[in-house]
Amino acid sequence: MAVAPSIPGLEDIARHGDPKRRNDAARKIAGLFLAGAGRFRPRHVDLFDGILTGLVPHTEAAARAELAERLSALGNAPPMLVDLLVRDDEISIAGPLLRRSPVVTEPTLIEIARMRGQSHLLALSERPALSFGVTDVIVRRGDREVVRRVAGNAGARFSPSGYSSLIRRACDDGVLTLAVGQREDLSAPQLKELLAGSADIVRRRLFEVARPDRKAAIGETMAEISGAPKPAAIRRDFAPAQRAILAMHQAGTLNEAALLDFARLHQYEHSVAALSALSGVQIVTIDRVMMRDRADSVLILGRASGLKWATVRALMMLRLGPGRAVSATDIEEARLNFERLAASTAQRVVNFWQTRQSA
Repeated sequence: MAVAPSIPGLEDIARHGDPKRRNDAARKIAGLFLAGAGRFRPRHVDLFDGILTGLVPHTEAAARAELAERLSALGNAPPMLVDLLVRDDEISIAGPLLRRSPVVTEPTLIEIARMRGQSHLLALSERPALSFGVTDVIVRRGDREVVRRVAGNAGARFSPSGYSSLIRRACDDGVLTLAVGQREDLSAPQLKELLAGSADIVRRRLFEVARPDRKAAIGETMAEISGAPKPAAIRRDFAPAQRAILAMHQAGTLNEAALLDFARLHQYEHSVAALSALSGVQIVTIDRVMMRDRADSVLILGRASGLKWATVRALMMLRLGPGRAVSATDIEEARLNFERLAASTAQRVVNFWQTRQSA
């Protein structure tokens, strides 16, 4: 497969042609490559690479930007050409490749992060996946907008020093605190350090916007930081309820409907014992979850146990006690959070609770 003969005098055009002839030649050959990229073998790609690398630098910026945009989605884009375009000073040319091209190598990304300006760093921060090596440079050199963007990128990974830098910069940036605080890979000590350096209003906002499975950890960390005294634990005797639940289990009458009845009747000990038997979660863990200030833990426990929303709602009312109510808005928000919560995620949180309780 030879493309050079399709354009007479190609070598002369590349060396001595005027801009218009070079533009025309580059456009035609790039069109040939883009039209057949899906079926080309490496040797064909190399042939196009050599030809286009000689032509494209002499074309107009608009033509290079259009080509970069189309090449950015290809896994077999000509590597030398991509390396040439991704280093361009014009962000309209380099940007598409920085954001998503799988052909750009890790050393090239790090070099560009070290050498280029904020517009290039911003494009870099939007890549679907970023390694520690790249994010370390971005966090060190990026301005506020860049750092916020990379912190909100779920595909970015941060080294311990990178996280330390993010947390330091978040001390005076509430938006960055919200982005960092919602990351799944943020450890408990890092979350505590982040919240300790944040204003109380930012902490509350983070709790409001966090996913249900993160709210429990954020709430506990907030309480630990505030140093607020915990209410005295209510001593409960679960033994009679356990005996009653065991009898129901042996009789085959223990099910979610029975749990729902206990919760609606505000029979706390029977509800906890029944939920323990149905879910396999220890009574001490369920009791501790039910007594927390926030209802999100009940949503997590209900989803992990495979309960229906009606039962979870009754358990939310149970923890408040008779005569107390929740606004319709809060109930609807809780229902939506419950529906969004994945069972696998909820189960991981419950497993964590049980492990910590055992420890």
